[in-house]
Amino acid sequence: MTSRADKLGRIVSLIKLQLRLSEWQLSQLRQQEQTMQDEQAWLVGTLNEGKTPAGSSSDSIARRLNRTSVGARAVQERAAMQLDKVRSETRRVKQLEEVARAALADKLRAAEKRSLEDMMGIHAAARDLTPRPTTRAKT
Repeated sequence: MTSRADKLGRIVSLIKLQLRLSEWQLSQLRQQEQTMQDEQAWLVGTLNEGKTPAGSSSDSIARRLNRTSVGARAVQERAAMQLDKVRSETRRVKQLEEVARAALADKLRAAEKRSLEDMMGIHAAARDLTPRPTTRAKT
């Protein structure tokens, strides 16, 4: 039968994996956000130069800039929500680690107590087996 400390240890490791996944998702969102910002900067620069790339008009670039801006805002909102999720999972991991440490300490104390009780039982049994010196009566 597994102990409470072992179960909590497994839970902590799973929560840490979830945290790593959330952090990875946040980094992906940040990369998307940066890509969209770079695209926005390029589009604005293209519109400001007045030289549109071949096959594009200023209207199509303006529409593309609008779509990119809307997409960037959506990604920023998702990144903010993901950041909140990462922070809450980080707090949860810290709390569970404290609980797991306390449970492990309890487990170790219980094992030490059993060990001491076993040793005391062995010593008590050994004392019972050894003959006791007879006391001489003073005369």
